Amino acid sequence: MEKYITAEEAVKIVKSGDRIYLHAAAAAPTILANALTERASELRNVEICHLHIEGEARYADPKFADSFHVNSFFIGSNVRHTLAAGNGSYTPVFLSELPNLFRKKVLPLDVVFIHVSPPDSHGYCSLGVSVEAVLAAIESAKTVIAQVNPQMPRTFGDGILHISEIDFMVEVNTPIYSHSIEETSPLEDKIGNYIASLIEDESTLQMGIGSIPNAALSKLTNHKNLGLHTEMFSDGVIDLIESNVINGNYKGVSRGRALATFLIGSKRLYDFVNDNPFVEMKESSYVNDTARIRKNSKMVAINSAIEVDVTGQVCADSIGARMYSGVGGQMDFIRGASLSEGGKAIIALPSITKNGDSRIVPFLKQGAGMVTTRSHIQYIITENGIADLYGKTLRQRVDEMVKIAHPNHQEWIDKEYYNLTNCK
Repeated sequence: MEKYITAEEAVKIVKSGDRIYLHAAAAAPTILANALTERASELRNVEICHLHIEGEARYADPKFADSFHVNSFFIGSNVRHTLAAGNGSYTPVFLSELPNLFRKKVLPLDVVFIHVSPPDSHGYCSLGVSVEAVLAAIESAKTVIAQVNPQMPRTFGDGILHISEIDFMVEVNTPIYSHSIEETSPLEDKIGNYIASLIEDESTLQMGIGSIPNAALSKLTNHKNLGLHTEMFSDGVIDLIESNVINGNYKGVSRGRALATFLIGSKRLYDFVNDNPFVEMKESSYVNDTARIRKNSKMVAINSAIEVDVTGQVCADSIGARMYSGVGGQMDFIRGASLSEGGKAIIALPSITKNGDSRIVPFLKQGAGMVTTRSHIQYIITENGIADLYGKTLRQRVDEMVKIAHPNHQEWIDKEYYNLTNCK
């Protein structure tokens, strides 16, 4: 059987009623997905499931609703419309648990589309910038189809795959999806300074992509012996690694290495991780395992939110009842950091939206998803300061949270909470 075929030939394996998993994030196998979309008229009720993926998602167009249904485990902007349009669903799941949905056959897979580097002289490809749950998908799926790309970096860790595990291979040569690194605003700089003030030497960090994590990282140039154990990272860590600020020397897991499960950034990041043994890419069941995370002393988890109420309940996946993103790994790391010796769990966000609405609220919106409970929370940070909620009563928490709300909303937040709760 010829392994190397065209994308059009490869996707002919897909039948009506099949369930497909797509490699996630910057490793999205778009050429295969687009080739499948060209077969829309021939197919019915194909379920396409994935985490957040970069790039276009033609199959998510509502005009293909009879052919394709999108099942998101984390909702990206390119498929967010499918929930309202009726051609998409959201499955809540911790990122640490997602591989189990495939291995335990809760969601049996027919086909998986992956995106890999070309095989080396021994026949091994690399899953490159994203491992997450795709190893479990490869193990579980009946057919594995790979988009083989010389621009995919070769990374160390779990994501090494022999061509014998791949059924069909489609050669492509396209850039890996990248994010430009934006300048941080004065507000984000303030938040970054507050975050950095909580990070001690010899801490291990988890953070996501975006201006606030980058702002915090830019303040750490005088720190010593930091580690990296994170769901994902971007360009903000490169200078710190190259200057030996991040060296992993005091980590409890993968000491002397940076640990992640997927990466999104610029070409500089992809060049940096290519053939770099300092960076280990592992499955999300490993990286996001709370019992493993807590083994890193001084573990610092930095996550964001859509809104937080004054008692510390964190909504990070929806705007009211409208699903926006997903659970992801926030609770995996919040709990792991909280249980770590000397660890700190941080939620950081601007105090108001772009429209001026407060993101610190008396009560979460009706229908809002509570990703992190008030019992799990430690620190909430806005540009107005740090609220330390650990061990605080509800009354003490309200006082702390009002202080970090935007001044235009502080009085309203305080009155609204106490008027409706009769809490004194």
